[in-house]
Amino acid sequence: MTTPKSPFTQERPGAQVQDIVAIPDWCIENAYTGVWALRTQACEITGLLYTTYVIRNGVRTVTGEASFNVINYSYSSTSLPDWGHQIELSAYQGWGDALRASLSGVASGSGSCTTASSSFPARPISPLNTWLQGESYFSTTATAAGAIGSCTTTWSLTFTNGTYTPAGISYDMSEIRCDNATAGNAAVGCVVPWYASELVYSQSSYPSLASHVSRAQASGLPGATFDAPLTRTTNETIINTNRSLACGDAPSISGLSCDEYPIARSYEGLSSGGSRRTFDNCNFNLPQQTGPTGVSVCMITATENNAQGGLNTQFFRRERVLDGDPFRVTVGA
Repeated sequence: MTTPKSPFTQERPGAQVQDIVAIPDWCIENAYTGVWALRTQACEITGLLYTTYVIRNGVRTVTGEASFNVINYSYSSTSLPDWGHQIELSAYQGWGDALRASLSGVASGSGSCTTASSSFPARPISPLNTWLQGESYFSTTATAAGAIGSCTTTWSLTFTNGTYTPAGISYDMSEIRCDNATAGNAAVGCVVPWYASELVYSQSSYPSLASHVSRAQASGLPGATFDAPLTRTTNETIINTNRSLACGDAPSISGLSCDEYPIARSYEGLSSGGSRRTFDNCNFNLPQQTGPTGVSVCMITATENNAQGGLNTQFFRRERVLDGDPFRVTVGA
């Protein structure tokens, strides 16, 4: 079996398996372009070619083919210890003996998890444009205080077709990480750890903070994009070093305080090297320069700077951003 690429244009009818959930539009819009994700969802649409053949006198003769769209989708919650992984396949063209096949599946997990349920009943792949669906649920074993555990889930599918040898194929999905180690969050929750969630600073609510972050990122410092995110640190020594190197000599100005970007709670702070930069009206006698390393410092409204700490903490807690996780910083309305 191979994985052909075909435009994904089929309508999906109602579910045949209990609890199957709707595939998000962003997954369908990005069909055949790899795995896409949010913090609690991962999805990939790809293709599959199922072929039947016979060998007579040493000669291989193809007796049928069926081309499939395959939807591989997992979804979790930041406040639950369980998650789902579903698989859907539909043959959109084919001929010969291949169209006489039936398909079934079973799901399994590897890592800090147990399989709660798995359902993919055997069904014929014909008629064309019929969706065959499987749903599975998993529970994390990382539930003790401070525990962090990851699990990779897999659907193992089997084509059966009369006297033909059964054919199998497996589909993994992006690793799910669950934890009971998120500061300030008593619940166990599960996320897609490689997805860089978005920490948003409102321009209308925090204009001086937003202005500094926007200028710092425009000068080349990372954090605004998936390609160049920031990386969270929970190491207090690193955090304090970042702050001291960036703002230890900040001027004392009533109503203002020193803001640094990248934020101190990231590995991209000055503890990792680089030099300081600044901008006009920031009250620092430092160069204005560009590039991806170092930090920008600026004296901003003190109330906004104080509020920033709470915004960051709430974000890390809500999105379960742990040490070493990527995250993005953006400026919103």
